[in-house]
Amino acid sequence: MHKWRSKKWQRRMGLKLDYNYMMSEYLGEGLGIAEDDLLGLNEVTRHIHRDLQDKREKGQLGFFDLPFDQETVEKILKYAKSAVKHFRNVVILGIGGSCLGPKALHSALSGGMWANLSTRKARGGFPRFFFADNIDPDSFSRLLQLADPKETLFIAITKSGTTAETMSQFMVVHEHLRRKVGSKHVAQHLVVVTDAQNGRLRNVADREELTDFIIPENVGGRFSVFTPVGLLPAALMGIDIRELVAGAAFMENRTSGNKPTANPAYLAGSLLFLADRTLEKRINVMISYSDALFDMADWFRQLWAESLGKKVSLTGQEVYTGLTPIKALGVTDQHSQTQLYMEGPNDKVLIFLAVEKLATDVKIPALYPELPDLHYLGGHTLAGLFRAERLATEYALLKAQRPSMTILLPEINAFTIGQLLYMLEVQTAFAGGLYNINPFDQPGVELGKKFTYGMMGRAGFENMRESFERRKPKSEKFIV
Repeated sequence: MHKWRSKKWQRRMGLKLDYNYMMSEYLGEGLGIAEDDLLGLNEVTRHIHRDLQDKREKGQLGFFDLPFDQETVEKILKYAKSAVKHFRNVVILGIGGSCLGPKALHSALSGGMWANLSTRKARGGFPRFFFADNIDPDSFSRLLQLADPKETLFIAITKSGTTAETMSQFMVVHEHLRRKVGSKHVAQHLVVVTDAQNGRLRNVADREELTDFIIPENVGGRFSVFTPVGLLPAALMGIDIRELVAGAAFMENRTSGNKPTANPAYLAGSLLFLADRTLEKRINVMISYSDALFDMADWFRQLWAESLGKKVSLTGQEVYTGLTPIKALGVTDQHSQTQLYMEGPNDKVLIFLAVEKLATDVKIPALYPELPDLHYLGGHTLAGLFRAERLATEYALLKAQRPSMTILLPEINAFTIGQLLYMLEVQTAFAGGLYNINPFDQPGVELGKKFTYGMMGRAGFENMRESFERRKPKSEKFIV
């Protein structure tokens, strides 16, 4: 029986949202969020909540119900149990939401790069993981040289099957495997995660009888971490995916109400929206006081930027809205970025990711008694110093009248990470309602894709190639 089945343990593992330092009560009138303004969103919150739930019930927003898809979890676990016995390496071929989620899970719950540097025994028998999330030929070539194809499983993740970056990698890997392991064995080393019925990768998977896992039709890429996009890699990493989705289900219960001050996802979205609209703070800095959670900030960057950065509202008006997410790492970036956040333009909200209890600690020895500015550290621990640095930074920002909030995880485990991921997804969907835009599309990305298709000779995009070739040539006047 899983420990998360204990209600007492669940409550103890519940993450907290501390927004004291967002409020005008602490920052000063006109410098923080007025409580009346927050409460003034009650009616619009109820309206957005009804709209989201209506779309959920109609099956349009599938990400809401993913924590309850036990059938997919068990199918993945069955495959992973066999696969980890045969492969020493796993390579993820994907980009954007198809890679950022698995990468964040690997860093948070499976050791990240340190796991890859350890022995197979130290990893519990689980394979090394590599993320081919770019098509830079230098790094991709090195990856193919590093991972012996005979010992490597490649997972191609693309819902449409026409993602140029992922499919070009897939084609290179397919040929690489054909030459190295033989045509008869290619299918043993390739798994696809794609749409159930449509798309080019679906065509290939069916024709070549590849092992496949399904991305539900009603789930978009950046909301897909609780589909096989995230769960399949997680299971192969040795992460307890039952506990991961249990954490998401726990947060689903916490975010099911329409009162913003009782719903952490709605509350965080409301605070960032009000900071934008009433205080002109349009930059959100997620600063992780945990190396393990740093890639979570990367995952959030895509979720927040691609969902909220929109030219047109739901009523067709040009709004050019959105919040700019930045990632930072505590304490590292106290020595690179904090100067800007303390004394630069007051246009940012800091979102601290913090962990109450770290997995390990290191005692600082009491050396150099003759040097009091060093000796004082002796007897303390690195965890104590780490916590002091975070709290001191939070308070220093407050004294500088710069707003911040803290998402506090009791500890890092699959249950708390499931909560965090689900909360941020709901927060994003809700914020889309506040801005009156569609947070589930990405039209701004499509034009660049179409020009790429034309330049690479894809049929049907000849006009895009012609448009590109007719562009005004760059002037030497503006090249130094």
